Amino acid sequence: MPPSVAEPPAFGSLRFEVVDAIATITLDRPDALNALTVPMKTELLRALRLVARDRAIRVVVLTGAGRAFCAGQDLRERHEPDAAPLATELRDRFNPIIRAMRALDQPIVAAVNGVAAGAGASLALACDIRVASSGASFILAFGGIGLVPDSGASWFLPRLVGASKAAELALLGDKLSATEAERFGLVMAVVGPEALLGEARAVAGRLAAMAPAALASTKHALDRAWSVGLDRALEDEAYRQGVAGATRDHAEGMAAFLEKRPPRFTGE
Repeated sequence: MPPSVAEPPAFGSLRFEVVDAIATITLDRPDALNALTVPMKTELLRALRLVARDRAIRVVVLTGAGRAFCAGQDLRERHEPDAAPLATELRDRFNPIIRAMRALDQPIVAAVNGVAAGAGASLALACDIRVASSGASFILAFGGIGLVPDSGASWFLPRLVGASKAAELALLGDKLSATEAERFGLVMAVVGPEALLGEARAVAGRLAAMAPAALASTKHALDRAWSVGLDRALEDEAYRQGVAGATRDHAEGMAAFLEKRPPRFTGE
């Protein structure tokens, strides 16, 4: 694996920076509420692949510039004469982003700074942990334009808030405030707008201090648990624990516990 990017490559519609093993990806079309265009989706997938190749990056923070997290697909782009059919656009551009997010070993913390609508809500749902500004909201704004939830929303939402609430949000298209999202367990915490990035980075910092391989295995085990029965989950845990128990990080964690000091995990 290459070392951490000393000088991240240039992006046009998002910002990418790495500080203290935390990569912050900021969707950066604030005048358009960070609505997703083809170039933006291409760049987001490129940024995620860059993270996947970099062992020195331990956590990702995903957020938006300005007053929105992400308003979903840029609908003006859909009127372009060369716009791909919706099914093609999902298969070729949206779905690879969601798959990359879940395949990533590093945990992703969403700092939801404003509205997360449509596929923008799906991006937030695909993260591992969500922290929200008090002015943030989530809305599956698909039904209002005669479409259905996509980019993983129909898979993530019932698992995060339960089947009944998911049906309400998906069928009625009601907006879910940050406070309600916290009540349903969708977000970890709600803070003032000025404190949002600091809170998200504090959560990311806690994750960055943990054993990277164990975090990655835990993330993938949680995803896998939705598709297997208890016996398979138990066996999967046993296998993963055997792998984790043979790492230097486990030995360091045990030594730190016995010596009553913070562990120094290296990812080995």
